Amino acid sequence: MTAMLYLASAVAFIVGLKQLGSPRTARMGNRIAGVGMLVAIVVTLVTEGILNWGVVLGGLAVGTVFGVWAAVRVQMTAMPQMVAIFNGLGGAASALVAAVEVLESDLSGLAVETVVTILLSILIGSITVTGSFVAFAKLQGLVPGRPLVFAGQRFVNGLIFIVLIGFAVWAGVGANESGYWVVAAISLVIGVMTVIPIGGADMPVVISLLNSFSGIAAAMAGFVIESNPLIIGGALVGAAGLILTVQMTEAMNRSLANVLFAGFGTEGATSAATMSDKPVKRATAEDAAITLGYADTVMIVPGYGLAVAQAQHAVRKLADALEERGASVRYAIHPVAGRMPGHMNVLLAEADVPYEQLLDMEQADPQFPQIDVVLILGANDVVNTSARDDPGSPIYGMPIFNVDRAGTVIVVKRSLAPGFAGIDNPLFYEDNTLMLFADAKDALEQTTAALRSV
Repeated sequence: MTAMLYLASAVAFIVGLKQLGSPRTARMGNRIAGVGMLVAIVVTLVTEGILNWGVVLGGLAVGTVFGVWAAVRVQMTAMPQMVAIFNGLGGAASALVAAVEVLESDLSGLAVETVVTILLSILIGSITVTGSFVAFAKLQGLVPGRPLVFAGQRFVNGLIFIVLIGFAVWAGVGANESGYWVVAAISLVIGVMTVIPIGGADMPVVISLLNSFSGIAAAMAGFVIESNPLIIGGALVGAAGLILTVQMTEAMNRSLANVLFAGFGTEGATSAATMSDKPVKRATAEDAAITLGYADTVMIVPGYGLAVAQAQHAVRKLADALEERGASVRYAIHPVAGRMPGHMNVLLAEADVPYEQLLDMEQADPQFPQIDVVLILGANDVVNTSARDDPGSPIYGMPIFNVDRAGTVIVVKRSLAPGFAGIDNPLFYEDNTLMLFADAKDALEQTTAALRSV
């Protein structure tokens, strides 16, 4: 019965992960995988005699209350921070499983493969803990979101890693318990040192990578305690996170090494000298309403500005008003829009935007030459034409939405400040671009109200 329940859990993991591939089935996939994990945990605790049913049910009650509270209280804009915390706690759990094995085992009698998996679980799990919480602090604004670098940083990181390898060998070969704790301590430091030089807008890649790390650490812990469900679940998470990480880097035309070690981005710190002195065409909400009111096709490009302003419901109301006038409305979702993979999809799903209106890059980009009006909400680098036209640009070659090929472009931004890449956007000065300087939510609400009189 235990083996069959473990098998059912593994199947639930796989089916759930598959359904996460589409916004339409993602919620159900999340529930299926969650039930599978619940079954695996309860079966393990009971069959191994670790806890009795009373304690298990008590833990479920406490966890349910906390989970519901978090789901209700945490804003969708803060979802990347929550994911970062989840990654960190997953890494911590795996490291603790390996630590218990160190405390309870005769280290001199452990097989080589067991020693290796214990060390990997402690190492990867500890890096995931501190790395994830540094990512959380950057996203939450508790520490500066810009890259934090210092002279000789790579040398210092390399030296720390060499020392880590030395202590890992000492712990494993010498069966020295203290060595395992030193490995854990150094790994915690590496987690901090790895994430602090990464800019806040690279967090989609970092979160994906740390998610993969948490899965790998779990799989290693599964080998340590010989738990098949933990091995399978960890391997699935590790593989999925790694695939997503690769997709994120490809969407930015950058290597993973560049994201981790280049200290790229200035978070809008570009000096005024680098900004163009060309005039822009300023627009009001009334101007935007007139332009949108006579459009047959509208493409909306959401960015982090939409998330910050919590404008997902306002954009849905504007889209409804446009559709009532006979316009066709679609949404172009760039792979790295927002602060975590799928951030924009989640926000728009919260506002009940129809899934069929959400277009990925391959679907949306060819349509722009036939679009009457493009409405850009807080996006910057993903529509920066320098990536296409300027070989000297630091983001040259990055896949972007070619929004300038549409009839008219309306950009809603608070100011002309550059995005994460720290460079000006030539799109803002094009003849067919209107700049509406305002908070995204306010601009959308005012435009929707003005549309009624058009």
